[in-house]
Amino acid sequence: MKILAFAGSTSSTSINRELVKFVLKDFQNEEINLIDLNDFDMPVFSVDREKKGFPDQAHHFLKVIEDCDVIICSLAEHNRSYSAAFKNVFDWASRINVKVFQNKPMFLMSTSPGGYGGGNVMNTAKTFFPQFGADVKETFSLSKFYENFDLEAGVIEPEMLKDLKDKILNFKNQITN
Repeated sequence: MKILAFAGSTSSTSINRELVKFVLKDFQNEEINLIDLNDFDMPVFSVDREKKGFPDQAHHFLKVIEDCDVIICSLAEHNRSYSAAFKNVFDWASRINVKVFQNKPMFLMSTSPGGYGGGNVMNTAKTFFPQFGADVKETFSLSKFYENFDLEAGVIEPEMLKDLKDKILNFKNQITN
């Protein structure tokens, strides 16, 4: 199975990237493509720029999705929505193929330093991603990242860790059946 994994952030210290990397430890026997949104830097989307053609990086983003079997991502929340970097990649890609996620099974996550765990971006993505071809099989939000996550050990709060492990197992069962 080919897994595409990414964080919806371009931060060099992305907590969402750390969450993705922790979850990927449960998929070590699979082929993993962990991408960095910094590799998909494009001009800010506008219809005027679209008239001049699509950036190669937008096509490349769609190609890495095409080449995977499943998607594991964790979205950063900026001002209660997607990060500008992710939204820009998404906007460009969706103008080429409205079904950006190409009906791939997805494990959708979010985390934040606050108590809501990126819940706003999670709620938005759960609502809209299926309209863009995401087959969201499982979701997980980790609140208070700096209290509940250790860079060496991963999720350290026992109930949250159990919840995450249960969701990973459920996701695996759904994609292999």
